[in-house]
Amino acid sequence: MRELLMIAIGSALVNNVVLSQFLGLCPFLGVSKKMDTAAGMGGAVVFVLTLSSFCTSLIYKFILVPTNMEYLQTIVFILVIAALVQLVEMFLKKTIPALYKSLGVYLPLITTNCAVLGVALLNVQNDYNVLEGTINGFATAVGFTIAIVLMAGLREKIEYNDIPKPFQGMPIVLLTAGLMSIAFFGFSGLI
Repeated sequence: MRELLMIAIGSALVNNVVLSQFLGLCPFLGVSKKMDTAAGMGGAVVFVLTLSSFCTSLIYKFILVPTNMEYLQTIVFILVIAALVQLVEMFLKKTIPALYKSLGVYLPLITTNCAVLGVALLNVQNDYNVLEGTINGFATAVGFTIAIVLMAGLREKIEYNDIPKPFQGMPIVLLTAGLMSIAFFGFSGLI
């Protein structure tokens, strides 16, 4: 139990996928303009990342390893992730059309979000079992959600500030992300 807690804290805070490993920056910067959209993206990433970690761990441990086809892991993982994103996209389109519209092109981009594939590959690299891999995927997604919601809150506040012309727009967003990254490095003493 202690090991699972260490994996969760390490994935969510210490090795935050966005602010420490710099994976998943496209949706982080693109969808973090408003809190509700950022929270919706975070929820979609939590679902996809948790489920993809579970499915890819199962496929790797029980299909690829026994058949000595580990070399196919990247292709198989991408196919699983793409299928899961399509399921999420169809679900949101039917049940929450407003969120589906506000996420726009960034929802299908979860398929190519390097954080999702990165977690699946890290689960294999760290030799996590199915439970550990799923916990790692869930905690990583929670860390992504924390980062994107914090950024959205900061961006909403920054919008009303008097910012010098050269720093308006994306430059101030990148500076803010850099400062958030530095702040998250403070969590490195937890583990």
